[in-house]
Amino acid sequence: MGCGMSTEEKEGKARNEEIENQLKRDKMLQRNEIKMLLLGAGESGKSTILKQMKLIHEGGYSRDERESFKEIIFSNTVQSMRVILEAMESLELPLDDQRAEYHVQTIFMQPQQIEGDNLPPEVGSAIAALWKDAGVQDCFKRSREYQLNDSARYYFDNIERIAQHDYMPNDQDVLRSRVKTTGITETTFIIGDLTYRMFDVGGQRSERKKWIHCFENVTTILFLVAISEYDQLLFEDETVNRMQEALTLFDSICNSRWFIKTSIILFLNKIDRFKEKLPVSPMKNYFPDYEGGDDYALACDYILNRFVSLNQHETKQIYTHFTCATDTTQIRFVMAAVNDIIIQENLRLCDCLGCPPYPRLGAPCRTGEPSVGGWGFIGRSELYKGQGGF
Repeated sequence: MGCGMSTEEKEGKARNEEIENQLKRDKMLQRNEIKMLLLGAGESGKSTILKQMKLIHEGGYSRDERESFKEIIFSNTVQSMRVILEAMESLELPLDDQRAEYHVQTIFMQPQQIEGDNLPPEVGSAIAALWKDAGVQDCFKRSREYQLNDSARYYFDNIERIAQHDYMPNDQDVLRSRVKTTGITETTFIIGDLTYRMFDVGGQRSERKKWIHCFENVTTILFLVAISEYDQLLFEDETVNRMQEALTLFDSICNSRWFIKTSIILFLNKIDRFKEKLPVSPMKNYFPDYEGGDDYALACDYILNRFVSLNQHETKQIYTHFTCATDTTQIRFVMAAVNDIIIQENLRLCDCLGCPPYPRLGAPCRTGEPSVGGWGFIGRSELYKGQGGF
């Protein structure tokens, strides 16, 4: 008798080989696709990081795209001045020059959403005049007592340019624009051989129930904290400190059963505002166990330790960076370091899955970028493992 395979056995073998080949193809695709989840409380800078990725890796914004930001910038600027004027009423702070009352009425007459290609001249003049008023300045200095966008001062300082007839938003104007993120948005970038699928979710409490759909099989989590908000209250609940809310959220994410094996990249963001605030708003008033006064380095260490000490898993890796999300030069270097971290994490996962060796490991990098395993950053980047982590 012959020992040849039957037709049925040959077909079965062919099916098995096809399945194995498909699994290999899937593993190759999985190796080259990075799913990154952007998490953090509201206004921590997640959307700004996505804008930076577009500037750095996609050549920036086209003229039409910049045009589309005009109405957002106009609305942000007018709404910020309206918030200050309303706060002046509640805080009982008068205008220094009562003749500016005319400008106050101009602001209150504007709709919530400013439409059109240009900011009305009378609105630009009103904002410029009010921003120079000592009473408005006094109220601005107390902005921690009410809800004011971080971009307010920047837009007020640039109001003459923004109000020009031929105004076109520049990179900083776009980066500082603010639109509340609702639901889940996905943005895709190609960086080298890797395809990044970055998911930005709403940071406000009402949006968090929607995050669960993004949780499975993410490569890494990029968690942002606005450390400058240590003295501010939540927009949704003005009895809760924003930093405490960020700590609570980080604890729940870091120790979640969904993310036991997922590394976390922690951006302690808005360091520029944080450094400005420390001398005038003592951190000890909000965190009684803090003993570092207005020393910037000690304050940074304190906040970093508060976050990484929440990690309860000995094998979980947390990489930390102090960042200013509106600083493109810094973010370029930081994201290069992040890319290296992700390549290593992806390599580790692929080794577990039996993927072929990663071809770019150790490949030379462009000028100013670190090689795999190195660090390229402005500010601090550290790795913490396990409970306490330091």
